Amino acid sequence: MIPAPSFPPPMPHQPPPGWWSRNWKWCVPTLVVSTLVLIAGFFAMIFFAVFGLLKSSEPAQEALAKAMANPQLQSEIGTPIAEGLMVSGNISASNSSGRANLDIPVSGPKGKANIHVEARKTTGVWTYSTLEATIKGKPQRIDLRP
Repeated sequence: MIPAPSFPPPMPHQPPPGWWSRNWKWCVPTLVVSTLVLIAGFFAMIFFAVFGLLKSSEPAQEALAKAMANPQLQSEIGTPIAEGLMVSGNISASNSSGRANLDIPVSGPKGKANIHVEARKTTGVWTYSTLEATIKGKPQRIDLRP
């Protein structure tokens, strides 16, 4: 009599790998990059909001208007005069009082300049102690006050 062949017991059925096991190699870098982009976007939004507030302030707008109307500055840097991107300085204002100390870059076809503004707000009116333009590469200052 021939002995019956013995077969190994059947292997238990292995379930297919889950979604995370199949996709973690692209999911992790995507999550990291997305998080970094969101954080950078948040800081960029704050940055542009602050500079937008400085640019739209009353002292900055008035200084820019006086610079664009000044014939001496127009002859030095040309027309049209355009405002630069990075207004720097600080403004503190509450109700009818405040202070401003700003530097506003401007440029024209012939050159660049920087407008320096120092102002104080009392009883709701801005008074400018300094409102002058400095041409890049030249020592002279142009007083923009009337």
